[in-house]
Amino acid sequence: MTISFSVFFEQVISNPVLAVTVLLTLAVILVNGWTDAPNAIATCVSTRAIGVRKAIVMAAAFNFIGVFFMTMINASVAATIYNMVDFGGNAEDALIALCAALVAIVVWATAAWWFGIPTSESHALIAGISGAAIALHSGLEGINGSEWIKVVYGLVLSTVLGFGFGWLCSKVITLICRGMDRRRTTGFFGGAQIAGGATMAFMHGAQDGQKFMGVFMLGVFLVNGQGETTTFQIPIWLMLLCSLVMGLGTSIGGYRIIKSVGMDMVKLEKYQGFSADIAATGCLLLSSLTGLPVSTTHTKTTAIMGVGAARRLSSVNWGIVKDMGLTWLLTFPGCGLIGFLMAKLFMWIF
Repeated sequence: MTISFSVFFEQVISNPVLAVTVLLTLAVILVNGWTDAPNAIATCVSTRAIGVRKAIVMAAAFNFIGVFFMTMINASVAATIYNMVDFGGNAEDALIALCAALVAIVVWATAAWWFGIPTSESHALIAGISGAAIALHSGLEGINGSEWIKVVYGLVLSTVLGFGFGWLCSKVITLICRGMDRRRTTGFFGGAQIAGGATMAFMHGAQDGQKFMGVFMLGVFLVNGQGETTTFQIPIWLMLLCSLVMGLGTSIGGYRIIKSVGMDMVKLEKYQGFSADIAATGCLLLSSLTGLPVSTTHTKTTAIMGVGAARRLSSVNWGIVKDMGLTWLLTFPGCGLIGFLMAKLFMWIF
């Protein structure tokens, strides 16, 4: 099932509830591009392979391409997010709960950005809608366990493979370049890092863009009283809209996140930055093709940790890692609780 742009536009104009839902969803996508996407370019900026402004423009462009291209090939990540919770039953209450979840995500993500902590908007999204679904059903009946377990698989994949691929790529590149002229290899990896940052931005759009389009479609179907819909086709106009908004969010900036990930956690050389980008890109591509909703933040940061550890464990600032890890652990209960409380409050008010 899908919806044409003309029908969608007419419904937005005539239905204030849908208009609010759409605005909140686009706000979450904007915040994602603003706070999450900078992780993709953190390494190439920290090693000075490319300037901050040029890197942000590059990330915005490749986020756009990633959303559009990957969704055309394989939209399984969007379907996983869509089917993760059950907002069925009373369509009006379900829509209120969904709006509450979106508000919770914006609050959590903005707070994390303010403190310069690269939290995962993907996990905030999953936690927020799950908390709202629990509030709506007053229990766990609204959680689809078979889809939710994919989040756990994705968490393991992004952590273990991200770190492992980062360590392996760094070791292999060091071995290949042993005995080569360091000035020549530094120049090569400077250019290669720019390409690596572009592929990371592409894969961020491919993963995160699909997640938010799944939520977008859920809101549209709920407004039309079609909360029981389980299969859908993402229209091209929605791919374009989401990728444009995410690209706009990235263009706003995100230097605080870039500094935390690419400068404070590990002091990287150009070949190490390239290793982290290649490792994270491979992990994200694998998860996208298999339909696992993974965190681009987790994948990139663990890849950087693996690269640093490949040189020596003391190269990694484990104090920064500890702060990040604590934030990651708090995202599910924290954002889930905010989503739950917001949903209860919104249903009481409206």
